[in-house]
Amino acid sequence: MTGTTVPTIVIVPGMREHVEDHWQTVLAERLGDGGRTVHVVPPLVRNRLSRDAHVANLVEVMVRISGPVTIVAHSAGVMTTVQWAQWHEADVRGALLAAPPDFGTPLPDGYPTPDELATHGWTPVPRKPLPFPSIVAASSNDPLGSPGRVAELAREWGSRLVEVGPVGHLNPASGHGPWPRAEEFVEALEHGRYRRAPSPAS
Repeated sequence: MTGTTVPTIVIVPGMREHVEDHWQTVLAERLGDGGRTVHVVPPLVRNRLSRDAHVANLVEVMVRISGPVTIVAHSAGVMTTVQWAQWHEADVRGALLAAPPDFGTPLPDGYPTPDELATHGWTPVPRKPLPFPSIVAASSNDPLGSPGRVAELAREWGSRLVEVGPVGHLNPASGHGPWPRAEEFVEALEHGRYRRAPSPAS
């Protein structure tokens, strides 16, 4: 592992409540049982659609950590992480960004509308390269983000794009609970096997 300090794992969920069989929940328990220090960003009780509230929630977790971190984000948690990275600095060894939604196009029924996302600060989505290595895990049939649009985000963030197959939105609703590959990606990031991708040409 790069460096001498084992990074703290920071789990950044999307806008959902706590879900027992979600892969992030399972991963947090598994890594914690294995002796890793794991912090889970808790769900918001109020202002659940506010970008600033989600970023502030992540900041609250980050300021309590001394030393390096590895971020594991899913869905809107990816967008929270990307927004946080525009304004805050930390020793981030790497970030797994799983199934990022495409807030630049209308989402399916039941999800926030483009106007709601804009009103609450989520758009425009930051496009600057992230200051740390990252993996974007992209589903080939994610209803919240087409492969082409997710690949475009990964390229602009300087992330390594890894296609993980037809896994929907990579959540229990799409038939996916535990996701063993998440631990593989965390290990790869922490051992420096995924460096920052080259920045897109200007």
